[in-house]
Amino acid sequence: MTHQTVQILTFEGCPNRARAIAFVDRVVAESGISTSVEVVDVADPAQAVALRFLGSPTIRVDGMDIESGAGERDDFALACRVYRTEAGLQGLPDPNVLELALAAEPPA
Repeated sequence: MTHQTVQILTFEGCPNRARAIAFVDRVVAESGISTSVEVVDVADPAQAVALRFLGSPTIRVDGMDIESGAGERDDFALACRVYRTEAGLQGLPDPNVLELALAAEPPA
């Protein structure tokens, strides 16, 4: 498998920013997969639309959102994001969602 890039799209002041960075760093380290992590700061609503930003934190592996169905969404905004998890709606996804995205073969 080739080197992957994980992006964490967020904004200053996001209450889940630090937790998201720590979450991604932990899951990536545990995966053992060659991965770089980038934090992308979204500055304003126009940039949110340009980046197809679904709220903070948005986590992407090689440009693809880790949440199933996210590609069909168009509710781009400089806002907080919640994920459906086994514990209900949370500010971070379940770790297995990121693990599966890291383990997936890139599209041809």
